[in-house]
Amino acid sequence: MSSFTGDRRELPVHLPWREAMERALYGPSGFFVSGAGPAAHFRTSVHASPVFASALLRLIDQLDSALGFPARFDVVDVGAGRGELLRALSAGVSGGPSRQVAVRVSGEPRSAQVAVGVSGEPDCSGRSGLIPPRSGFPETLTTAAAVDSASLTPASGSAGPSPDAVVPLAKRIRFTAVELAPRPDDLPEHITWVHEIPANLTGLLLATEWLDNVPLDIATYTDDGWRYLLVDPTSGVETTGDQVSPEDAEWLDTWWPLPVDGGPDALPPEQRVIAADPTVTDGRRSTGSGFRAARPAEGSSLTARSRPGCPETSTDLTLRVEIGRTRDEAWAAAVSHVDRGLALAVDYGHLRGNRPFGGSLTGYRSGRQVPPAPDGSCDVTAHVAMDSVASAGERVARCAYLLESQRAGLGALGADGGRPPLALAVRDPAGYVRALAEASAAAELTDPTGLGGHWWLWQPVGLPDDRPLPGRSAPADFRQR
Repeated sequence: MSSFTGDRRELPVHLPWREAMERALYGPSGFFVSGAGPAAHFRTSVHASPVFASALLRLIDQLDSALGFPARFDVVDVGAGRGELLRALSAGVSGGPSRQVAVRVSGEPRSAQVAVGVSGEPDCSGRSGLIPPRSGFPETLTTAAAVDSASLTPASGSAGPSPDAVVPLAKRIRFTAVELAPRPDDLPEHITWVHEIPANLTGLLLATEWLDNVPLDIATYTDDGWRYLLVDPTSGVETTGDQVSPEDAEWLDTWWPLPVDGGPDALPPEQRVIAADPTVTDGRRSTGSGFRAARPAEGSSLTARSRPGCPETSTDLTLRVEIGRTRDEAWAAAVSHVDRGLALAVDYGHLRGNRPFGGSLTGYRSGRQVPPAPDGSCDVTAHVAMDSVASAGERVARCAYLLESQRAGLGALGADGGRPPLALAVRDPAGYVRALAEASAAAELTDPTGLGGHWWLWQPVGLPDDRPLPGRSAPADFRQR
């Protein structure tokens, strides 16, 4: 997690974006440290539907089995907000009260329903994906390092403990929230609250929309190569700084290479008309303050961090890039804290072949998308280079990763959002109504043009090669490729 030192009054006029984000988000009065918390400004999958927590409960159950029912099973939420996800998960494991909703995982009998409670749901919509869906967007992206996998169950004939000898998960599970904000007064006592990721974890490490808020540098291409962009945190006025470091230059060459043509032809087709003609606008004119104006979500006056829109594209043809090396390092460090189990990152992002020409930096405040002012008044976020992050985690874990859409990931865990067959309405009208309500609860999470288009990065650590990942039909090859 990031830290902050210093007094805002001591700041120089212009700062590298990385430092400005660090202070604005994680300083003593930073956006994520003070105030009501992220849920007051946007919502993520955690807030959108209890189905999200229900699916993760199924993952926890299967991962526990694959690990041989360890004496301690850790569930760590990095960037925990005010503990909303861990409250829901702990209520589901213990069966305690918390605005419970029964959610059935598809393909399981109704007796297998899990009660899940979600607190702190905001009335505003979520943060936008901002990246337009690609033509033919795949349900699942299989990278060179991707794995085929299935439900996490012990291998046939394995010498694990007998079911009668297993201590119930509720007595072995330990919930830990990692967050810089003060511990909420109403957080249940059994949820540990820390500022740093603990070491020697066995179980599940979660990072739900955390990486997009890891501060990063922004650069622009000039006549003498890549140079950092500096920003005045108060006015938003940017200026060009020093040339990027050799480490950042190497990252750009590998993960965000310069287009062959730096003009409009380098843009995706849907962006070319905007860049080629400055008189054409989609509502994202630069503001007098120096910040680029934000674009409202399509069809709504509220932003939808949960729905892909369009990245902010500069009308002056300025090539801006977001250097994701700090996110790679943050994810690799998080994975290194897992001894055995699974690290799962859920976030919006892009891949090497489809980086946004003008970057994706934006802000959110009180349920609306706003200019990304690094003054502590709003969320400042940028999309994650998911393939780069995945590669960094794989090198640490020495296990292949799986990168896929949230729609595919939740589908693998039984939450597919599919409508029940109409025949059920005739045979069991009440059952049809219940099933329809369950499908509706999952619909927002699995919508491929919304939250369902977010990326799920599965990074197993220390799991046997013959164990499959959840919901798949074949064992995964966890050897590094």
